[in-house]
Amino acid sequence: MSPAIPVGLSTASVWPQPAGAGFELAAELGYDGVEVMVWADPVSQDVSALSRLAERHDTRIMAVHAPCLLITQRVWSPDPEERLRRSVQAALQLGAPTVVVHPPFRWQRRYADAFGELIDELEQDSGVDIAVENMFPVRRPLGRGRTVQVTAFRPSIDPTDVGHRHYTLDLSHTAAAHMDAVELAKRMGRGLTHLHLADGSGSAKDEHLVPGRGSQPCAQVCENLAADGFAGQVVLEVNTRKARGPAERAELLAEALLFARLHLDRPVRR
Repeated sequence: MSPAIPVGLSTASVWPQPAGAGFELAAELGYDGVEVMVWADPVSQDVSALSRLAERHDTRIMAVHAPCLLITQRVWSPDPEERLRRSVQAALQLGAPTVVVHPPFRWQRRYADAFGELIDELEQDSGVDIAVENMFPVRRPLGRGRTVQVTAFRPSIDPTDVGHRHYTLDLSHTAAAHMDAVELAKRMGRGLTHLHLADGSGSAKDEHLVPGRGSQPCAQVCENLAADGFAGQVVLEVNTRKARGPAERAELLAEALLFARLHLDRPVRR
């Protein structure tokens, strides 16, 4: 029987709590490790502090999520190329095999033009997998309650339109984009090395629901990966900001982990 697929917890799943709470809950609930979301939390930007957290909680860091969000455009550097380079360096120092990155925003023209070559260079030099994530359109208000759907990413929300060695499949993003997650996983093929396991209702918002609470084929995607001998990582990236205290947050993340373990259990081959 093949080894179990590792299941990690994104530190984004404990927001607005700091990264340390993510390490603590991951260890307490039995996750295999964490993915560090680098953002405004100073600890998430501090490699030494993250290393101490990993040691204190005996929890490995499985991935580093580069600071790609609109709210993190000044984290480490205003230059997106420098932010990606710093993310890869952090992954190397922390022993994380993967960096998750979003496609460039449309207005980041120089970065977008060099994005593919930059990823190739960094992967070759570091040995770290840089897994480009699928995204979703955003809605721009037009007034009088009207909106228009626009693509904020270049060249599109689907990284397979360009082609990369490694991909992150995010199931909350497929929900918001009304994309077929199973078909997208097939297009990613063996390049799919990282799964952000979450759910969505099909709303235009990026909901990051606990898997099983939305409309996405979370169970099918997990079962397909297990049957295909997936050698990557699965990370729960769910929204718990409405949890009424630590106990409820822990319940939500325990439920998410149970869902992942159940549907990633590899079939016995006879």
